[in-house]
Amino acid sequence: MSEFAEWESFYVIVGAAAGALIGLQFVVMTLLAEKPHLGTPEAGAAFATPTIVHFSVTLLLSAILRAPWHGIATIAVLWGLVGLAGIIYVVIVARRMRTQTTYSPDFEDWLFHGVLPLAANLVLFLSALAASWHEREALFALGAGTLCLLFIGIHNSWDTIAYQVLVRMREVKERS
Repeated sequence: MSEFAEWESFYVIVGAAAGALIGLQFVVMTLLAEKPHLGTPEAGAAFATPTIVHFSVTLLLSAILRAPWHGIATIAVLWGLVGLAGIIYVVIVARRMRTQTTYSPDFEDWLFHGVLPLAANLVLFLSALAASWHEREALFALGAGTLCLLFIGIHNSWDTIAYQVLVRMREVKERS
């Protein structure tokens, strides 16, 4: 369990970043909500909601990893369930991306809303399965998956805001 204790500062930093970014995302969405109607709920469910989910999963994993556990088995089950739920959620998001009609997703959208989150959640799930036999490697994989979700959330948040400000706002002005 000594391997596990060495990860404390990593999860304090990552969890704090995720919590702050969740708050910032809510502020930005509130500011954008005051502008003219720019999209449909289907697009929000496909592109904005997953960003909050990725930040929330990062925060959840950080909290789970900082709780005073006495062994890695229970923690591995929890982070494995989070990874499995994430895999299912990515499939739902991909379906939402395909069926929404507000925006036509490009390669980068599929990469950052589908492929990379799927890979990160697979890493979480598979590392949980390996945790009992390869604790050190599983903890590094867990850290990589968690950090990947944080960076995906940052990218997607920026991408959504930039799209709303630079593309959609210009379209509204051109129609006026």
